[in-house]
Amino acid sequence: MRDVTGQLMLLDTASLYFRAYFGVPDSVKAPDGTSVNAVRGLLEFIDRLVRDHHPDHLVACMDADWRPQWRVDLIPSYKAHRVAEEHEVGPDEEEVPDTLSPQVPIIEAVLDALGIARVGVAGYEADDVIGTFTARAKGPVDIVTGDRDLYQLVDDGRGVRVLYPLKGVGTLQLTDEAWLREKYGVDGRGYADLALLRGDPSDGLPGVPGIGEKTAAKLLAEFGDLAGIMAAVEDPRAKLTPSQRKRLDESRPYLAVAPKVVRVADDVPLPDVDTTLPRVPRDSVTLDALAARWGLGGSLRRLLATLVA
Repeated sequence: MRDVTGQLMLLDTASLYFRAYFGVPDSVKAPDGTSVNAVRGLLEFIDRLVRDHHPDHLVACMDADWRPQWRVDLIPSYKAHRVAEEHEVGPDEEEVPDTLSPQVPIIEAVLDALGIARVGVAGYEADDVIGTFTARAKGPVDIVTGDRDLYQLVDDGRGVRVLYPLKGVGTLQLTDEAWLREKYGVDGRGYADLALLRGDPSDGLPGVPGIGEKTAAKLLAEFGDLAGIMAAVEDPRAKLTPSQRKRLDESRPYLAVAPKVVRVADDVPLPDVDTTLPRVPRDSVTLDALAARWGLGGSLRRLLATLVA
């Protein structure tokens, strides 16, 4: 990976095209009748993000493996309910709406023709790619995602914030440490511990029985972090209720592995890519052909105008 200075914007691409798919009517189709609502919606998202936030660098981060085996080995229930088909070799297939799957290769082809850096790394989720780019960035970072797991990367000191779409990407929740403390009682570093204690059904993470979000926040405020909480379990003088002490003690096997599963990786072997926001398309001939075949119309024209400007 090349040094990235200046404002870096990282897109949790699958999170955004899922939102585009459900936010743009499926009546938006290519000339051959193929649904392209996710494609056009994502292009409109990127247009708005570039216009409003002026990044110097932009990376579309991809899920090369949405359910990495190393996470499943530690917590077998991890995202298990979202598996559509298991494969002995390679990643399992994720349950995706029928008319969304065919749009993903179109999205990838359009991003490549535009010259927007697109990065996925075998064995890792987009979150891990985002975590590694964030760790290596020399300047401020905006992470655009509909996934709260990435709140753990928020760091005011380094200028790292999460832009969380509330409605399209026109209304974004700018998540910094002040917002996290007000909402959850933790900073970015504390969010991962909060998440693993309370659990997350959408990711198949069981959490500690009886420890919800508010209790987890209180425990972290009292004892600092997960290690401090587990030290308190050993200390009979520590302010834990008998049921909290019992449940935390019984959850030791889960709590021993959950941090590695929940925390995003920051050491992914990233390829050497040019992350600079393109001003003109990398391959205008291919882009013109894609625009004609898939009827990308005004969505693409507006983005191209924004990039030039």
